[in-house]
Amino acid sequence: MQLNQATDYAFRVVLYLAGLPSGTVESGVIIAERQNIPYRFLQKIVRMLAAAGLVKSYRGVEGGFALAKSPDNITLYDVITAMEGPLGIHRCLAERNACNKSCGQECPVHHALAGIQERLAADLSSVTFAALAAEAKIK
Repeated sequence: MQLNQATDYAFRVVLYLAGLPSGTVESGVIIAERQNIPYRFLQKIVRMLAAAGLVKSYRGVEGGFALAKSPDNITLYDVITAMEGPLGIHRCLAERNACNKSCGQECPVHHALAGIQERLAADLSSVTFAALAAEAKIK
């Protein structure tokens, strides 16, 4: 499994906004410039983040983007699912009929992968953007 470029850019956007004082609205042009993201691609990314309730968009001369909630309440898991959709390391975990063996019960591989997926989701959910922003300030 590999995350796409849009997700990497989304991490940068949320981390950048998490490093600003609470409630700060930053223009898309500045975000794109400082995070080295093509502006048109940034617009697509922030739309997806806004649809997921992670970023707010503000119109007008003083418009731009801000986090929709505290960086303590935004995790890597939140951004990944906003950009990539539900976490799924194998199709049989989401849809039992996807098993080409057509077995009625779950096989040992299914159980192993289900545990791995649960741990991965838990690990990703444990990393907040507040912690990442704090770490970025130290460096």
